[in-house]
Amino acid sequence: MPATFNHTIIVSKDRNESAAFYRDVLEAAEAPSWGPFTNILLDQGVMLQFAEPPVDEIQMQHYAFLVDDEHFDRAYALLRSRDVEHWADPQQTRPGEINYGHGGRGVYFMDPAGHALELITRPYL
Repeated sequence: MPATFNHTIIVSKDRNESAAFYRDVLEAAEAPSWGPFTNILLDQGVMLQFAEPPVDEIQMQHYAFLVDDEHFDRAYALLRSRDVEHWADPQQTRPGEINYGHGGRGVYFMDPAGHALELITRPYL
């Protein structure tokens, strides 16, 4: 069987707040949670697990999600309605904009724990 992506743990300041943020933006389903994890489920069985580690500082990570055009429109409207800072580029030099790279659209923003998120409508490859 070829390898497929199954799950990852996303370090959070508040696991429930982060899970709710991702669930809203990604339109993800809730998943059973256990122990130190609050879980959500993406398409094809990919689970995102949110946990609060015993550390003072969280190292920023980058997570990119491929969505269709309609989902992008809804997610972008949600970000704007919540006044979530966003940029057209990962260097954050084009605030309040989206990009049109790779024949689609994209946007960068931060989650509640300070991780860099990206939504794109066309894959890079």
